[in-house]
Amino acid sequence: MIRVLAADDQRIVREGLTMLLGLVPGVELVGTASDGEQAVAMAMDLRPDVVLMDLRMPRVDGIEATRRLRDTGVKVVVLTTYSDDRSVIDALRAGAVGYLTKDAEAEEIRQALERVVRGEVSLDPTAQRHLVNTVAAVPPAAPAAPAAGTVPDGLTAREVEVLALIADGLSNAEIAGRLVVSEATVKSHINHLLPKIGARDRAQAVAYAYRHGLTSTR
Repeated sequence: MIRVLAADDQRIVREGLTMLLGLVPGVELVGTASDGEQAVAMAMDLRPDVVLMDLRMPRVDGIEATRRLRDTGVKVVVLTTYSDDRSVIDALRAGAVGYLTKDAEAEEIRQALERVVRGEVSLDPTAQRHLVNTVAAVPPAAPAAPAAGTVPDGLTAREVEVLALIADGLSNAEIAGRLVVSEATVKSHINHLLPKIGARDRAQAVAYAYRHGLTSTR
């Protein structure tokens, strides 16, 4: 079971999440919080696997709450009304490992929770390009592609392939299937490429890929 804490300042949203998560197999809602301060306190007490975190809440907002939980082992998936909200980017920088829009369906929530529990980042593909371009400060229509035949920061050709597929939002298992290698091999490539590009996690790797034009659409 994936243990989840939901944090939102609107009672109707909390009640809706309670009902929705009750329909998701393999998920247990362990509590709800009405602001960021309560969310942090409950997360430290209940130790859920994931906190579904609203961003705009009184006392302590979702971004600061995410920052406080960053090194606790509790993963945060932010909740937002708009997928291109600038505050989502700030939340990713604060340590969130994914986000969902508040109109997400039960299956979307289940998939996102499973991804982050596996140690992956879950970004809504419909808004991923917008978020990455903002983080990387690159205009959407003009990625800075590397010179032909060269790759930055000592990346190998295979690591570039893996990085491009990460930027496309593929999971480790999906990347393994695409490249016809084992999932363990994919994890090994990721563990090698992250320090080369100075990225802490997959979200930063995605931003790097778009900033350097290392995507499957380049």
